[in-house]
Amino acid sequence: MSVARSDLHSLTTQLDLVFELSKDDRAAIEALPVRTKMVGERRDIIREGVVPTECCLLVSGMVCRYKMLSNGRRQILSFHFAGDLPDLQSLHLKTMDHSLATITESRLAFIPHDAVRKLIRARPSVADALMHHLLVDAAIYREWIANVGRRTALERVAHLICECFTRLHALGAARQATFELPLTQAEIGDATGLSNVHVNRTLKELRRLGLIATNGKVHAILDWEMLRDAAGFDPGYIHLRAKGSVASLG
Repeated sequence: MSVARSDLHSLTTQLDLVFELSKDDRAAIEALPVRTKMVGERRDIIREGVVPTECCLLVSGMVCRYKMLSNGRRQILSFHFAGDLPDLQSLHLKTMDHSLATITESRLAFIPHDAVRKLIRARPSVADALMHHLLVDAAIYREWIANVGRRTALERVAHLICECFTRLHALGAARQATFELPLTQAEIGDATGLSNVHVNRTLKELRRLGLIATNGKVHAILDWEMLRDAAGFDPGYIHLRAKGSVASLG
């Protein structure tokens, strides 16, 4: 089992967005043992029903959490970016009740559960930081339930774009109002409960309204305030510390 500080730095960067880590906390986290692996795009990482022994850290790329229904349809439950631990709950819940899959080719670091448990027993402040991460994850879940359950198609897609932009901006992965979001229309549909045709129409409407522009996987937000208003987007549920928030884009 190797130690890869550079890989674990993505975790401390992510945690620092919602919790103030001390220098010693960062060093302790970045000393965790890991095994790293590159996984191709749109591949399963772990499937529902598996009993995991490691936490999966996303070092680079994009990952989704999903459930498969008995009729073969898929519901995407969340998207994840560099530094996320999308299966942190596996520390306490024995069996995976959902699956994880890559969206893009992704670098993953797998951290043994025993090593994480040992660290949080030794450093309660690290346990607090990981709890914050888990609670923000749950807050995002709640917002997604509201998104799929009560918002219109335009609001759903606009809200998803706002959330992804806000989170990528906080990580320094969005330049001004331009960012890469490598999702197919089918994946947007799986995340918003819309058909491919409805997603296509909704994206066209957002472009017609002058809110976004798209060039392949690269999206530009043309009017951030109007897009936020159209989505009913309030970033408070992401619980970013002030330094990670999106200022007005003018």
